[in-house]
Amino acid sequence: MPRSRLAATAAAFAAALALSAAPAAASDAPDTVVPFPPTDPPPPGQVEIDLVNANGSGCAPGTAAASVAPDKTAFTVTYSEYLAQAGGGSSPIDSRKNCQLAVLVSVPQGYTYAIARAEYRGYADLADGATGTQKASYYFQGMPQTEAVTHELPGPHQDNWQFNDRANVAIYAPCNAERNFNINTELRVDAGSDPDRLSWMAMDSTDASITTTYVFSWKKCD
Repeated sequence: MPRSRLAATAAAFAAALALSAAPAAASDAPDTVVPFPPTDPPPPGQVEIDLVNANGSGCAPGTAAASVAPDKTAFTVTYSEYLAQAGGGSSPIDSRKNCQLAVLVSVPQGYTYAIARAEYRGYADLADGATGTQKASYYFQGMPQTEAVTHELPGPHQDNWQFNDRANVAIYAPCNAERNFNINTELRVDAGSDPDRLSWMAMDSTDASITTTYVFSWKKCD
């Protein structure tokens, strides 16, 4: 990870984030997939999250953390070393980074949840002709994986970035059963026409406000 960027980007992380949106496709699972309904209010009582497993080149042990928002409308994931880079003499293996997370959300009895929206944020320094790519898919343990949603960020770009994935249907966790929620993400950088110029795209944070956010859709169990 190029440490020389940290001082230059600390202030830039506080700038306004650019927004782009794309729908997230979901596989059929008749007993758990419904047209996306209005969400119920968050449940009373405590909602807890446990980062069960983190595996991949973008989330070495100890570099990812998860927490539930105080109002229980979402949970967030923060990375500290999630960065892909290409060009400028960097190693070819650094051009693609990935992370596979398994999180366990423990909810009060009688409630379940789906993920209505995912918000990804970071910073990129991409040369003219370079391209950054962010990709993600999701699924509950034992259920089909959603189709991956891919966003591209063309260079030149030297600023924050944000991409939103919105679900078209609600895929709820089974009621009264604990299932891991699995999140697969990827960052990739193509140096483009100038391989001597270093280009990079990060989803890590030098600012605690830069997080990946997964917005709950709550439902009372029948």
